[in-house]
Amino acid sequence: MAPKVLISDKLSEAAVQIFKDRGIDVDFQPDLGKDKDKLLEVIGQYDGLAIRSATKATEKIIEAATNLKVIGRAGIGVDNVDREAASRKGIIVMNTPFGNMITTAEHAIAMMFAVARQIPEASASTHAGKWEKSKFMGVELTGKTLGVIGAGNIGSIVCDRARGLKMKVIAMDPFLSEERATEIGVEKVELDELLKRADFITLHVPLTADTKNILSAENLAKTKKGVRIINCARGGLVDEAALAELLKSGHVAGAAFDVFAEEPAKENPLFNLPNVVVTPHLGAATTEAQENVALQVAEQMSDYLLTGAVQNALNMPSVTAEEAKIMGPWIKLSGHLGNYIGQMTDEPIKAVNILFDGEVSAMNLKALTAATIAGIMKASNPDVNMVSAPVVAKERGVKISTTKQDQSGAFEGYVKVTIVTDTRERSIAGTVFSDGKPRFIQIKGINIDAEVGEHMLYTTNKDVPGIIGTLGTILGKNDVNIANFTLGRADAKGEAIALLYVDAPLPLQAIEDLKGTGLFQQVKPLTFDV
Repeated sequence: MAPKVLISDKLSEAAVQIFKDRGIDVDFQPDLGKDKDKLLEVIGQYDGLAIRSATKATEKIIEAATNLKVIGRAGIGVDNVDREAASRKGIIVMNTPFGNMITTAEHAIAMMFAVARQIPEASASTHAGKWEKSKFMGVELTGKTLGVIGAGNIGSIVCDRARGLKMKVIAMDPFLSEERATEIGVEKVELDELLKRADFITLHVPLTADTKNILSAENLAKTKKGVRIINCARGGLVDEAALAELLKSGHVAGAAFDVFAEEPAKENPLFNLPNVVVTPHLGAATTEAQENVALQVAEQMSDYLLTGAVQNALNMPSVTAEEAKIMGPWIKLSGHLGNYIGQMTDEPIKAVNILFDGEVSAMNLKALTAATIAGIMKASNPDVNMVSAPVVAKERGVKISTTKQDQSGAFEGYVKVTIVTDTRERSIAGTVFSDGKPRFIQIKGINIDAEVGEHMLYTTNKDVPGIIGTLGTILGKNDVNIANFTLGRADAKGEAIALLYVDAPLPLQAIEDLKGTGLFQQVKPLTFDV
């Protein structure tokens, strides 16, 4: 049956058509998002929810979304989605951060021009029949120093445009490497240095615990006298009351704000101050940007629902369609390895280490790690998936670490999972053969070659004669057919293991009969989602 998507906000007809063309059953109700009670009533019918800003995907809505797999936000801001609730429920939340990058960057540049030349006030004065040339003395941008806080996707475009205006650009961004700074033609500096040197300051960072009030009263006081400040990123990055006081005192020469701590902003300390330009969150408000993000979210959601490709997810590692084709077997293997560990472990797991060797170490390790953790957690909670598993692991206090290394053995690549509990360590390794099928290649340090089946039996025993015969006889007596039989041992007369792939679930009687022989230390039926 085709996946079903609800569009509860105003998206373009072209976006609706993308869903239809991809074979998605789409329900376009552009005003439904404003009716939270109606949305709550119907949301359980859908696999996907496409929204803008009017729809509020609250915890209550998400709890009622029994079939929902993905929420797509046409735009960059997802303040209207309870991401924590979605992650716990295993629902991917994706946005479209690139569809409005140019538009938002251009708005920041426009706001910088507007405040530099006092264009809005000059326009209002001229409309009023005045001719006040001497009143609106501005400043040039050429030769001035622009301080960019946040040199990511949008910030780097602003840097490029500012360099085209012959400005000197300095940037503060903890994630900006020296190589990238050189590539985009900026000087990387610390925040205090930026505050001291910048003639204009523009912000391009998300609102997080680290960036909230980044331009606090204390930091604003460190700015160069006559600075002009532009914020087209997020409200809450600047102490608006402190900025208003510095504007009144003349320390700050001007400000241009498109976003505010409280929106819609009907009152604000910055309103009605001279040389303060304000707009109602117009950063992404161009015809091109609105169309771009709508088309992008439709493509992204369709890709995920139809192929499993994940792009621009905020609560799960992204996996492109190309990566999904190559990584599919490795993601499945990672899930099987984790699921084996989960089924074999009946005490709390304190730590998980995942080793990626050879060719797999160059793949999307975040996605493979999420698949492994999901496999582990599924043993105790079948509803867990790659989205919710890391949340569950964090809630349980499980420490997750990864290691990658160059090819170190006979296999071109393999994954090894090791867990630590209060009483033991347990490990398993696997690889993907050229036929695309996952294989287990090592358990407890013992080398094996086992195909993964839906129903399996794991046993441990001392390496003595008669084990194979006993297993075959008892399973045959209980009408269990063996599809694949793998043996391994540490050394002669030492510990040995067997891993059997069988055609049907193992009857309880077969398990009891095997245990009753006294030959086996462990007899464990296993199931895998193959």
